[in-house]
Amino acid sequence: MTLTIKEAAEYSNIGINKIDSMLRQPNCPFVLYVGTRKLVKRREFEEYIRREITI
Repeated sequence: MTLTIKEAAEYSNIGINKIDSMLRQPNCPFVLYVGTRKLVKRREFEEYIRREITI
């Protein structure tokens, strides 16, 4: 269901720093905070990538 930033980078072929900056955006639809740790919601992340033309 969720991926770490490193796993999301390997899964999507997007850099770790780019994913981290995307997660810091206000109202990011695919970030999940567990304490201070940021996780990526896989399904929402896939939908976001599908919709976007450029990242």
